[in-house]
Order: sequence, then structure tokens, then C-alpha cells
Amino acid sequence: MSVAPEHLIIAPIVVPFLAGALTLIYDERQRRAKLAIGLLSCAVTLLAAIELLARSKGSDLTGGNDIGFYLLGDWSAPYGIVLVVDRLSAMMLVLTGLLALPALIFSAAGTHRQGQHFHAMFQFLLMGLNGAFLTGDLFNLFVFFEVLLAASYGLLLHGGGEAKVRAGLHYIAINLTASLLFLVGVSLVYGVTGTLNMAHLVQLVSGLDDDQRPLFQAGAGIMAVAFLVKAGIWPLSFWLPSTYAAGAAPVAALFAVMTKVGAYVLVRLSFLIFGAHAGASAGFGSQVLLAGGLTTVTFGLLGVLASREMDRVAAFLVMISSGTVIAATGVVTGGGPAGVLSAALFYMLGSTLAVSAIFLLIEPMRRLGGEAELITDEETDDYDDPDDDPRPEMVLAFPGTVTVLSLAFGVTMIASAGLPPLSGFIGKLGMVQGLLDDTGRDRWAWGFITLLFLSGFATLLATMRIGIRTFWGSEAIEPPRILALEFAPILLLVGLLAVLSVKAEVTLGYMVDTTDALLRPTLYAEGVLGAPRAEDAEVPE
Repeated sequence: MSVAPEHLIIAPIVVPFLAGALTLIYDERQRRAKLAIGLLSCAVTLLAAIELLARSKGSDLTGGNDIGFYLLGDWSAPYGIVLVVDRLSAMMLVLTGLLALPALIFSAAGTHRQGQHFHAMFQFLLMGLNGAFLTGDLFNLFVFFEVLLAASYGLLLHGGGEAKVRAGLHYIAINLTASLLFLVGVSLVYGVTGTLNMAHLVQLVSGLDDDQRPLFQAGAGIMAVAFLVKAGIWPLSFWLPSTYAAGAAPVAALFAVMTKVGAYVLVRLSFLIFGAHAGASAGFGSQVLLAGGLTTVTFGLLGVLASREMDRVAAFLVMISSGTVIAATGVVTGGGPAGVLSAALFYMLGSTLAVSAIFLLIEPMRRLGGEAELITDEETDDYDDPDDDPRPEMVLAFPGTVTVLSLAFGVTMIASAGLPPLSGFIGKLGMVQGLLDDTGRDRWAWGFITLLFLSGFATLLATMRIGIRTFWGSEAIEPPRILALEFAPILLLVGLLAVLSVKAEVTLGYMVDTTDALLRPTLYAEGVLGAPRAEDAEVPE
């Protein structure tokens, strides 16, 4: 008996959930077994995401449509829980998998030994991220948000230390407040419409009465504040630099996609609920998104210039990336050219991979400056297994180590700054071309273009300053001791940046199709609400 291809849609949620639960069965002394389970889970989840991406257009998985569905409990929408996969959600699943696997490999060098239940929290975070990208209703979006946030609290505090505790308390407080706002906004939307299914909202928003519409928009606005907090928008991003800088390297590397969850939801709901079909609500909030995104980019580039340490530079680069995507969303929902969002999504892929690689590079670079060493037995907890220590033959200590580190740092610097020939330049060039077509209509276009160049220039200055101090100004006589488990994930992410740049034409074409699909929300609604139940589907003889 073969498994129906539709069941593949739920795999990115079920696989990490089962893996996380399984790792809780093992004792803390059995970290190798936990690591093996986690790596297998990440690999299977990534393969499932890649398959969903490959089938996200006109395949058996989607029934010949552009969107695939999974009806949990075989209850049809809008009454049941539905998972939806399209080009945008499939792309985010793949991006999450591409960050999770290198981050988990890097953690095997020592991070996973600094505290308890690291692997379980890592898998539950992965489950929450994938669920947020796949869910088709607002209530389950809240549920998956809480799952990923609960796991992220533990991961941020993993290893202990005053800086982590202080940053963790700020992070928890602001996200609990955002969750409360999310619930208030969801309650208002449900009170007005009687539904939380995204596809159903697409059909209802244009027919709202004049006395209902202000309350509906107020609820959507309150929800948007919660998403903007999670996306790291200024001035709601005061928690982000210290939080990301305090996290362990593999944790911060995976957190690079966390702000993109907020950006993803804003993109999704802006086009689904407030697209051109929404009647009097069309374009609601577009100017706020544009202004907030540009302000965030401005704050991010100033933060990059003011930062002296690479971890804070990377944290501000996360803000620049999120702000760029949110500003592009405001441009397009406000009636601007769709090419701006297509290029912004492409830029988001490259910038997220680059920032994740930077977070992994920080520890080896500090070691080069004599600020850190490999984790020893004394730095681990009482449950440490001596057989779990890195083997001597896994340590890389040769003159070429510094060369490879500097080259990897140079690639991530170029990609983050948007210099040719890497993906950052291609994405920014695409946005500039789209904005030039919009300069006569929108006074914000020139400001957006200016900030794209200034953010790249600020990133170049800050990273070059740190690179010169680390690689040329270091007084270390011997090269740093670096584990192969640390080197491999960095090189993997750098290689992905190169592949993304080489395959830019194909990837940009995918982004264009993604934006076109976003601009047709009624097709999304018709597909979800018309998804057949299993008992009603035709069974092949």
C-alpha cells in the first residue's frame, strides 16, 4: 500500500515533532544518539521540503493546481484545520531546512553539551517554524508561534550566563506581550467575521458592512503589531540586537530565519486579506509597512556602523533584511510594481544564508584573536559524557585555516553588502529596477533606493573594519584550533550562497511566479475551500 503524496505536506511538522519527543526519552549522557536522531530529522525534513518545492506547481501533489492542501481529520475548510503549501510556503520550508542542518552540525562541536534538552528544543523550534509556514488559519498560526517561541526561550538560555539570562528575560517579556496582542487581534477578527480561516477571510472581507469594517481593520492592525514585533521592525526591535548577540552560535544561526516568520505572515496576509479584491480595505496598512520597513533599514544600517563586535553587526543585518522585505511588501500592496517584491524575496534568501554563516563564523574568528578556545570538560554540565568529546583528529590547525576563514568571511561580507557578483547584488539590482519604474508615482521610491545603497555601504565598512582587525591585526602566532564540525557547516552555507548566485535566473523566475500567485488571492481561497475530503476523493482502480 503506497502512501498518498498529499501526506508529504504534513511531514515537515510531524518529523521534527516525533524526533523531539524521541530525544526526550534518552538520557543526557546519550547525546550522540540524540544528535543522530536530530540530524536524521533535519535531513528528512529538508528532503520533504525540497520535494514540496519541486511539486509546488501543477503536479499530482497539488491536483494540477498551484496549491496543495492537507485536511487534518478530513474536515473540509473552513470548519477544519487545513495545511496549505504553495510557492511561498515551500520556499520558506526549504530555507529553514537549509539553516537547521548546518546549525545542528555546528552544535555537535560542543554547544549541545552545555546544557540539557538542546536537541528536543531544537526539533520543537523546527516544528513550530514549519507549522507557521504551512498553516491555513490564524488560530493555528498562533499555536505554532507559541510552540516555536517556547522552544526558542530554552535555546536562547542554553548554556547559561548573565548576558543570556538578561537578554532572555527581555526576549520572553516582549514576545509574551506580542502574543497577547495577537490574541486580542484574532478575537476582534473572529468577532466580526465568524471565521479565522485565511481563505474564508479572502471571500468575506470585500462584503463587510461599513459598521463592521473599522473593527475588522482594528483587529488586523493589532495582529500586525504582533507580527511586526516578531519581524524586528523599528521601534519594536530594541530586544533584537542583544538577544541575537547573546545566543550560542548555532542558535543564533537558526534564529536568522525567526524574524522572517513575522515577515512571511505580513506578506501572506497583506495580499490575502488586503489585496486588490478587498474592496474598501484594499491596500490597508501598506504605507505603514513601507514607512516601518524603511525606518528599520535606516536604524539597522546605523546600528551596523556603530557596532564594534561581529555578533551585533550580524544582529543589525537581520533587521536590515527584514526591513527590506517589509518595505517591498508595502510598495506592492500599495499598487507598486510586483518586481520589487520578487527581487526582495530573492534578496531575503541570500541575506538570511549570509547572516547565518556569519553567526557560525564568530566563534572561530574570536578564537583567532585569542578571545575563545574550544569547549572543554570543565565548561560542560554534570551529565557530560567523556566519549562525546571531539576527537583530536577532528581538530583543524594548519596555516590554511586562517585563509579559509578569511575567504568565507569575505564571501558573507560581499553577499550581505550587496556587492557583485553574489546574490545580494542581484536582489538589490532587481529592487532598484522595479523602484525606478515607480519613482514618478511614489515619493518613497527614491528613499528606498537610497537606503539600499547606504545599507550596503554601511555593511561593507563595518565588516571590513572587523575583518582587518581579526585577520590582519591579530597577534596570534599559531592558527586557531577549529573542529571539522565547525568548518563544514560554514563552508556549506558559503557554498549555498555561491549556488544561489549561479542559479540566480532560475531562482528569480521562481520568485516572479511566487509574487504572481500572491497577487491572485482568490485562487488561493477557491483552492482551499474547494479542497476535497479523502472520503469524497476518487480512488483509482
